[in-house]
Amino acid sequence: MEMLRRSSVFAAEVMEAFDRSPTDKELVSQAKALCREFIHSRLGRAGIGWNKPEQSGPVPGAKMSEVSIIMLRLGDELEYIRPNVYRNIAHQLNISLNSETVVSDAFLAVATEIFSAGITWGKVVSLYAVAAGLAVDCVKQAQPAMVHTIVDCLGEFVRKTLVTWLKRRGGWEMTRRTVESSCTQLQQGD
Repeated sequence: MEMLRRSSVFAAEVMEAFDRSPTDKELVSQAKALCREFIHSRLGRAGIGWNKPEQSGPVPGAKMSEVSIIMLRLGDELEYIRPNVYRNIAHQLNISLNSETVVSDAFLAVATEIFSAGITWGKVVSLYAVAAGLAVDCVKQAQPAMVHTIVDCLGEFVRKTLVTWLKRRGGWEMTRRTVESSCTQLQQGD
């Protein structure tokens, strides 16, 4: 009987561990919500208003709100270190913002290049900064609908490239040590 009880306790612990692990769909949904928050922040900073109709509210959960704040702060740091990299993205890529295909292909090419030598939190933040910079360009050039294309492309890239990496690190809920490590990576140009 004791063996059965211990087996039940073990099974409950295993199920609890699986319950805490985010699904691929949740990670992609969270990635897109974080992207909308990042873009909204950057548009606000540029003095441009933007409605987020796809978003039904703030990033879900207190932990995700903390992650959003952390990502924005890391983005600030990255953009401070390399301001010219994250501004005028469309001009740097020499693309027209009139075509969803052109915008999505260009964004995915940049994303692929960013992660060509591996994945780090610093590079993840860089991806969000590029997305936000491109979104600012889209809104400034009277193409606000392209912002949703960028968010969707980022979500697709996360699904195809980053989900496994994110899962191994516990999802978007970064620890303080990870954040400190990310700041160090950003300062070292990683």
